[in-house]
Amino acid sequence: MHSRAAAFILVLAALSLSQQAVATESAYTDVDLDHCQTLAEPAEDEPGDFISLKCKGYKDYPLYFKEGDLRQSVYFGYLDKEIVEGAAETFAPFNHIGKKAEWRLDDNGKPFAAILRFHIENSNPDTGMPDKNLAGQVLVVSRVGQPDNMRGCVVGYVDALANPDPNTLARDLADEKAKSFVCGKDNPAFSGAKGEKAGETAYNFPRDDAQ
Repeated sequence: MHSRAAAFILVLAALSLSQQAVATESAYTDVDLDHCQTLAEPAEDEPGDFISLKCKGYKDYPLYFKEGDLRQSVYFGYLDKEIVEGAAETFAPFNHIGKKAEWRLDDNGKPFAAILRFHIENSNPDTGMPDKNLAGQVLVVSRVGQPDNMRGCVVGYVDALANPDPNTLARDLADEKAKSFVCGKDNPAFSGAKGEKAGETAYNFPRDDAQ
């Protein structure tokens, strides 16, 4: 009896360790826009302030950054050319991204989702200028493009000021939806509460309703 009980305990311990080993984990990388490859920008005599960059991400998964009219968008991983050149999921108010990206990793250590904080520069209606007292923060959850499926896009949003534990909410959103999310067909949405400071989203992505 004692030997059987001991064996049973060992099996339970092994199962517990196995579950811990396959648990979803996070890796963090700095977003350094000063050391990126420029993909597109206006010519010297061309009006506009657009820029498109390819930056270091997590291991061999790059980070793509775009800015136009003081509005930014970011994509992660291996991407189709049409996404790199044509997509720009951002916010209607002026905005800028945070300096740290969180990558969600599967049990093989491969990133399948990324989380990045956006700072929303809401304007004061009396002055028409961005007001720090009205500033918002949104965690943007994205699907990471893969070598065999080069479709990366925004999966959803979490208002970082309107929810008590926004980071956990963003991780749950990433873990539950990123892998099955169909870029160009499924529409990203807010998870949890959404306050006025979160701002309105601006969606521009190559549609593929045939998927």
